Amino acid sequence: MIYVEYQHLKKLLKFTLNEKKIMKRLKIPQDAFIPLLFSMRFGGDWSFVKNSEKFMAVKEKITKYDENKKIGRTIEIVYLFLNPRILKEEGTIYRLEKCGEKGERELVKRPYRVVVEADYIIKASLDPLDLKIKLKKIKEPVKFEGSGAYGASHEMEHLSKGRISGRPFWEFKYEIEE
Repeated sequence: MIYVEYQHLKKLLKFTLNEKKIMKRLKIPQDAFIPLLFSMRFGGDWSFVKNSEKFMAVKEKITKYDENKKIGRTIEIVYLFLNPRILKEEGTIYRLEKCGEKGERELVKRPYRVVVEADYIIKASLDPLDLKIKLKKIKEPVKFEGSGAYGASHEMEHLSKGRISGRPFWEFKYEIEE
């Protein structure tokens, strides 16, 4: 049995009820909101397919640091896409990725830049200093570079193929430099 403090449980339930209200105001199906919620609550990028609908969340991080005050923060930007489509890919990056229940990481090839459009796009900005989640509907395609592009490409592969495929980690060879 899990013990949860009453005040903590009360705050969690209030937060969850507010999430339901936000979904209604944004006029999106509750299921479509799941990748965004998971990305904000648990981190990472998320996607799934339900019937013929595809849902994807891609997270980027921006760290701001004040050298004079010696304090900073990392703002997280999470994009939620309903029925995403990649318009453009550019460049090639080889990288190691781990996904789901797979035991080891795999060597995969990803684009360096990606442009994604969708039937509906929401941008969520999380700032740890003001404790706000700012939501905004986006009408134009979203451009990703670097880790955002890798994340979008990874999740789009899930949406189209179900699983990520790459070269197994154990194909690497150890080499000692003298």
